[in-house]
Amino acid sequence: MKKIGMIGIGMMGHGIASNLLKHGQNLSVLEHAGNQPLDALVAAGAGTFKTPKALASHCDVIILCVTGTPQVEAVLLGDDGVLQGMRPGTIVIDCSTAVPTSTEKVSQLVMAQGGFFLDSPMTRTPKEAAEGRLNLLVGGDAKLFEECKPILSCFAENIVHAGPVGAGHRMKLLHNYVSLGTVTLLAEAAACAQLSGVNAQTFVDVLAMGGGWGAALERLKPFLANGDPSGLRFSMANALKDLSYYNEMAKDTHADRTVAEAIQRTLATACQDGNPQALLPEIIPMIAQRQSH
Repeated sequence: MKKIGMIGIGMMGHGIASNLLKHGQNLSVLEHAGNQPLDALVAAGAGTFKTPKALASHCDVIILCVTGTPQVEAVLLGDDGVLQGMRPGTIVIDCSTAVPTSTEKVSQLVMAQGGFFLDSPMTRTPKEAAEGRLNLLVGGDAKLFEECKPILSCFAENIVHAGPVGAGHRMKLLHNYVSLGTVTLLAEAAACAQLSGVNAQTFVDVLAMGGGWGAALERLKPFLANGDPSGLRFSMANALKDLSYYNEMAKDTHADRTVAEAIQRTLATACQDGNPQALLPEIIPMIAQRQSH
């Protein structure tokens, strides 16, 4: 059995780690101030290490689940980073959301040191992470993908091989642009409905019976019905980060980004005017307040 090391035990990472342990995997995690509490993981058998270098020197597989590109580069390339302790043959699996050009760069550095690399970003929410039912979009060598599938299956329900290294992150950004963009569009419409005196339940019901139905509406429904934002446990700061990564990718590929830039501006204004760590449904009253002035 391969020794697995994990870096990034946040809301998503904690669910991934707990499911690896449930499936009997040999898991160690990085101690970090930003982690969710590690007590339950340690009690279930997880080991801990204080630096990425020390973790990498102990493990055959390293799974990253950090915030974004700067954090991926820091834990891999830093002074006490993974590459400082990694042994030849180590597999790095990056489940973070990252800029594809950076993914290609760090993968080359990993492989130059005798390692292997998959980008394996995820969709769905912390709820599905805890249930072991994530979707994974994987970029990398097809043979390596098949070799790693038993590990990925410990915490994912749907696993798609998107293509070579970088393809997973490209598909993730496309997915999140559509997903978060639709939520932002609905939030703006809901704010307009509120200012226009349209009943929130009527707004939801009419959209649900027509072309407005979909996952985005379902996730906003609890907030529109009773102010509960937990239907979409995704912060405005993370949404802004993902849209900025998408726009960077679109710019690099000379793709049109007129709508994407407008969505990014909406999210940037919300983060500037309010709490960036607020959950995305909470953008609705912020948009309404701004429109009413």
